[in-house]
Parts: sequence; structure tokens; C-alpha cells
Amino acid sequence: MATPNPMEHTHGGSPPAAISKKVYTIAGILTAVYGLAELSSQVNEVACLWLLHPRLQTQECMEPVAASIIHSWNARLQEGRGGRSPKGLIAVSFDQRNHGSREVNKLANEAWRAGNPTHAQDMFSIYRISLGGHAAWHCVLHDARISTAVIVIGCPDYTRLMTDRAKKSKLQTWVSTERPGAQFLGSVDFPKGLIETIERYDPAGLLMGELDVVTGDDHLHEPSDEEKTRLRPLMREHLGGKRILCLSGGADKLVPYQCGEPFLGFLKRAIGEGGWFSDRETVLEDIVDIQAGHEFSPKMKEEAIRFIGETLLGKGGMHAGTRSSKI
Repeated sequence: MATPNPMEHTHGGSPPAAISKKVYTIAGILTAVYGLAELSSQVNEVACLWLLHPRLQTQECMEPVAASIIHSWNARLQEGRGGRSPKGLIAVSFDQRNHGSREVNKLANEAWRAGNPTHAQDMFSIYRISLGGHAAWHCVLHDARISTAVIVIGCPDYTRLMTDRAKKSKLQTWVSTERPGAQFLGSVDFPKGLIETIERYDPAGLLMGELDVVTGDDHLHEPSDEEKTRLRPLMREHLGGKRILCLSGGADKLVPYQCGEPFLGFLKRAIGEGGWFSDRETVLEDIVDIQAGHEFSPKMKEEAIRFIGETLLGKGGMHAGTRSSKI
């Protein structure tokens, strides 16, 4: 699970009760584990919630998120609503590359507008390992050990996100021609090597890159038999049987929902009822808090707690398919 600036958005509510925290050094990285002291002796299995902090933050900002979710689940266990074989829940967080205790170059974390000329390369290389909501998409797609992801304001289409950001930043490579944006992709600001990496790892690059793009909006049509033949093995390998909750802010200007909407629509049509990949028990819930900006809003928090609880119970809310809603 990953959230943007979780400590900034309590909206006047009471802060969560304290949660136990123990720090270990693992592979040279300071790693915080939350909720060990609160584990019940009656549980035989423990689920781990990985908390990925956002850009320009540190792992400490995830502590309130860990406390809220763990306390909510433990309360359910105490009330006898944890299922027949209840699981315990802990959370883990650590500083991402070039952040907090691992920072080596502060400017590399900044955007174009803040004076970082290699923003696109730096941001992708950092969150390809883990950084905020964007990284949660990469984790659930590329790590077979991860079966469920809660993605809070994470864009699954890096090219569209950076293209939007280049336009807003009025980069020279965006405005330098009569046709704005024509020179951006493949330029020094978004080099070919980055494009090739995106096609291997980014959700939209990996999957929609298999479409026979002619008009630039081929994601809107039903894939051809040839396209499906190429896509099905990728879908099975990277998304088969996985559960994803995607939470977005309708008023978010930094990571606009519209940048990820083409890929989300493509994915929902594929795995929805009657879709060409509807037989793989894959779940996608796409929920937009229409009043939220770049924040982990109270409504988003409620949906995250619900989704995690359903996952731990093994119910899943629904066995396969999609759910889209605005709250």
C-alpha cells in the first residue's frame, strides 16, 4: 500500500492510537515493523502490509497509516469477526531510494520546475524499486509474492503522466516546435532509453505496448485476436488472480486521474464481465474521491481499510471483475 503525504490529511479527526514499532537493519536498510506487540497469540498466520512512502517524504510518515489499519483489523478480531482462521496483521516501512536515511542527492528527488533537469529519469529509477502509489503498481505487477495492492494516487501510465507534467512545466522540448509536444518523447527530457525501460516495466507500457497502435487511441477498441494472443500470457503472468484497489483524487492536479484513465479503462474492459481476460479471478476496484486533491482523504482511508479487511477475511468482496465508483 502506498499513500501521498498521509500525515497531512487528518481533516480534524482524532489521530490514531499509538502502535508498537521496532526497527531492524535488513540488507543495510533501516526497516520499521509495526504491530508486533499487538499480535494475538491465537493467530497462526500473519499478513504483512508493506507501506511505501511518497516522494519527498520518509518512512516515518507512514506510521499513522499503519496504526489506523492495524488497530481497525485487531478490533475486528476482538469482536470475533476475523473469520474461521483469523490472520494477524503487521506493517513494514522503510526509506525509499535517495530519501530519509538513504538520501545522497536532494535535487534528484525534485521535479523539473524545482530545477531538476533529469526529473523523468530520476523519478522512474527511484520508484521502479519503490516510491509511493506509482510504485505499488510496479510491485503488484512484477512481484509474484504480492497478491493484493492498495494504490493511493498512483498513475499506471508513466508516459502520459510525464507528458502532462512537461506541458504544465512548459519545458523547452514541449514548446519549441509549431506542434507543442511533438519533440518531447525521445528528447533529452524523456530519452529513448527511458522509453524502452517504460515499455518493459510500466503497467501501460508493458500491456498497452502490445497493441498495434495506429491512431494513438487503440486502447479504446476491442483487441484483435493477434493482440489478445500476445496479451493473455502477460496478463496471466502479471495480473492473474491479483486484487487491486486504485484510489484517486478527482481534484488532483499533480497526478491527474485522467492520466491513468486510458489504461484503467483498458484493464477494466479486459477483466470485467464478458471481457477477454475475465477468467483469471483478477479484481480491480477503481474509486475516485471527487473532492480530494493529492491526498489520502478520509473516504479513501475507509475504502482502504474495507478492502484490506475483505482480503484478510478471504472474501474478496467479489470473486473477479471490476468495480468503478465516485465517492
